[in-house]
Amino acid sequence: MEFNKIEDLLEKYFQGETTIAEEKELKAYFSSPNVAQHLEQYKPLFGYFSQVKEQKSTQEPESFARTGEAIPLQTKKRNVAWLSIAASAVVLLGIGTYFYTSEKNTAPVVAQSELGTYDNPEEALAATQKALALLSNNVNVGIESVQYIKEYEQSKNKIFKQ
Repeated sequence: MEFNKIEDLLEKYFQGETTIAEEKELKAYFSSPNVAQHLEQYKPLFGYFSQVKEQKSTQEPESFARTGEAIPLQTKKRNVAWLSIAASAVVLLGIGTYFYTSEKNTAPVVAQSELGTYDNPEEALAATQKALALLSNNVNVGIESVQYIKEYEQSKNKIFKQ
């Protein structure tokens, strides 16, 4: 019967519904040597409270009470000034790198007069014919490739009759 009561108290404890008297009862049960096997896992939880009670401060509590000071806690302080300086340096370095690389990658600006205009009509005709000849050669290569595809389709249709 006692195990059922302890299990019910544990359930209430984890739900946050126990009273101080019930919590003391749980602490007393888990500090005793006869804890049920299936409840052994909770023993360190309640054993912690008794360990904390036994710890003693190195400074006398009366000295804190007389001066009105709080008990000093030892915490690690981060130097915020150095952290902000380092963050600023990283941001400036990133911005500088961005502008340096973007200046390198941009093509030089070509003047409007150098955009392939010709003063002599014969030169313009020759350049246009040259460009159209290059285009024609590439189109002819594409048409030849289409002829190969048509032959492949005909051969495939002969072999695999549909």
